[in-house]
Amino acid sequence: MTATPTMQALAQLVPQGARVLDLGCGDGAFLQYLQRERGCTGYGVEISDDNVLACLQRGVNVLQLNLDEGLAIFDDNSFDMVLQINTLQHLRNTETMLRETARVGRMSVVTFPNFAHWPNRFSVLRGRMPVTRHLPYQWYDTPNIRVGTYKDFEVLAHKNRLNVVDSFGLREGQVIRTLPNLRASTAVFCLERG
Repeated sequence: MTATPTMQALAQLVPQGARVLDLGCGDGAFLQYLQRERGCTGYGVEISDDNVLACLQRGVNVLQLNLDEGLAIFDDNSFDMVLQINTLQHLRNTETMLRETARVGRMSVVTFPNFAHWPNRFSVLRGRMPVTRHLPYQWYDTPNIRVGTYKDFEVLAHKNRLNVVDSFGLREGQVIRTLPNLRASTAVFCLERG
């Protein structure tokens, strides 16, 4: 499997040899990459039957759980790093999940589509909801429960007493540190408990 530029950029936030919990891990490709390239161990959490099977076929440890029910099966500080890669916008209990992520992991990485990216703003100015590669659904059939912006998440992290260790945007795998709220299609936050 060839790593995407996005995978490579996000992997740099994960310490070498870390014990990782990947929430909403999809087909397990990123966790497999972290195991191979960064010497990480851990588990993926996924709800989709097809994705659970794909994880198993990749040799990725996976638990089939509904994240809206929380992380009660994990003890405090069970993991070095908890990942929520494009997961948060699908969950009903955003704040609860952020607090649970901080409880079970020493650090976390959260990414989500940045609704304030300039093409999205332009689409809204034209009177239409954006449909892009990172927000590829029509407003009426999206699996996203909510949309958010880079700036919105800064406020949410502070409200929940999470320290932002690092934050930046991504666009086509390129790291964006200047004006990420405007220029980045994906927001990336590395967090720890306050």
